[in-house]
Parts: sequence; C-alpha cells; structure tokens
Amino acid sequence: MEKNWTATIGGMSCSHCVARVGRALREVPGTIRADVDLETATAKVVYDDTRTDTSLLAAAVVEAGYEVLS
Repeated sequence: MEKNWTATIGGMSCSHCVARVGRALREVPGTIRADVDLETATAKVVYDDTRTDTSLLAAAVVEAGYEVLS
C-alpha cells in the first residue's frame, strides 16, 4: 500500500545536497517517489509500506550525511 512520509532534513545547504538526499531516498527499495526541497528543508516521499518503512528512509538520509529533524 502506498504511504506518504514528510521529513524535515537538517544540513542541506545547496542543490548538491538536495540531489544527494533525493538519490539516497530513491535507492531505498520500495520508494516510489522522493521530492526534496532546499527552501523548506523537507523531503516528501511516497513509498510502498510492504517493501520499506520510515525508519529505513530516515537511515538512508543519515547514511548520506544529513539529519532527519522530524
């Protein structure tokens, strides 16, 4: 089933950061779509909850070198 997850991401300062976070999220199996916005410091992800969960998405952000603030 498709679910949505929105998180505030800490540590992004440029378009390269946005690309890196987006790529990390899209590489998580089960991610359907990941949109990252520098201005609002948010990531909005649509994912298949039978294949992944928010803890794995958050771990991908942290592994990429950023923080999940909420």
